[in-house]
Amino acid sequence: MASRFIRYGSDLESHGSERLSFALPDGTGDKLLAMLDTPRQPQPGRPLAILIHGLTGAEASTYILSAARVLLGRGYRVLRLNLRGAGPSRATCGGQYYAGRSQDFRLLLSLLPRELTADGIVAVGYSLGGAMLLKYLGEEGEAAPLRAAASVCAPIDLSSTCMHMMRPRNRLYHRFILSQMKSEATGEGAAISAQERAAILGSKSIWQYDDVFIGPRHGFDGAEDYYERCRPTRFMPAIRIPTLLLASGDDPWIPSALYRDYDWPGNSALLPLLPGSGGHVGFHGAGNCRTWSDLAVTRFFERTVSGVAS
Repeated sequence: MASRFIRYGSDLESHGSERLSFALPDGTGDKLLAMLDTPRQPQPGRPLAILIHGLTGAEASTYILSAARVLLGRGYRVLRLNLRGAGPSRATCGGQYYAGRSQDFRLLLSLLPRELTADGIVAVGYSLGGAMLLKYLGEEGEAAPLRAAASVCAPIDLSSTCMHMMRPRNRLYHRFILSQMKSEATGEGAAISAQERAAILGSKSIWQYDDVFIGPRHGFDGAEDYYERCRPTRFMPAIRIPTLLLASGDDPWIPSALYRDYDWPGNSALLPLLPGSGGHVGFHGAGNCRTWSDLAVTRFFERTVSGVAS
C-alpha cells in the first residue's frame, strides 16, 4: 500500500502536493516515491493522471511540471512518478529503471488506493518513460486498467534511437546524458557490485553502458538483445486502449522515420500526432506560455475519456 507523509505546497502555484511511497512487492525492498498533486478545483469524473519521466528525469523535470500544471488546471489529480532508482527514488531503491521495465508500472497500478482510481486512470510517458508505457500497454492488451494513454517523443525502436543519439552532431548531448546516467546509476542507494560500478563509470557511450550494465544486470545478452526484446514496436500492435503517440519531425534524438514508416492503419487504438517541429519533449507553442504537447495530450484525454471538446 502507499504510505503517506506530511502534506505541503509545491511550486505548482497554489495546488496541494503530497508525498507518496509505494513498497514494491517483488522481494527487493525497493520503494517508488511519487508526488500526488491535487487541483484547487477538482472536476468530478476526472481520472487520475500519472506522469512518467524519461531518461535521467524525475518528478521535478521541467516537462513533468509543465504537464502537471495544465492537467491540474483542468481539474485532474496528478501523480508524478519517480521510476526505480530515479530522482528521490534513488535513495529508496537498490535497482535501476530501464526502457523495458514495464513490470514496475504494473506493480504501481496494483498499489494505488481505490480513492485515487475510482474515476479511472490515464497515463503519459515521456521519452524512455513513453517506451516503457507502450510496452506495458501492449503486454496488457484489453486488460490494461487505463482509460487512455499518451506517449511523447518515445523511442519506439531502441537500437535505431541509440545509434541516432551517438551521431557526431549529438556528441555534446550524448556526453552530457551519459554523465547523468552514470551519476544516477551509482548514486546513494544503488545496490551495485564493484564490478558493475567499474563497468558503469568506464562506459564510453550509451550503447556500452547498456551492453555492460543494463543488459547483463536484467537478464539480457547485451545491449542489442535488450533493445530488440524491449522495443515498443514489438508490443504496439497489441495495444487496445486509446493511445496518442506524439513525436516531432525534427527531434534530434528520435529518428522521425520510425514514426513515418509505422503501420498506423493496422491498429485503430493508436492515434499518431506527428508535427514537423517540436524538438525532443519541447513543443513550445507560439504566443502561449503553455507547452503545445501538454495541451494536445489534455485535449486527447478529455475527448477520449470525458467527451469534452476543448
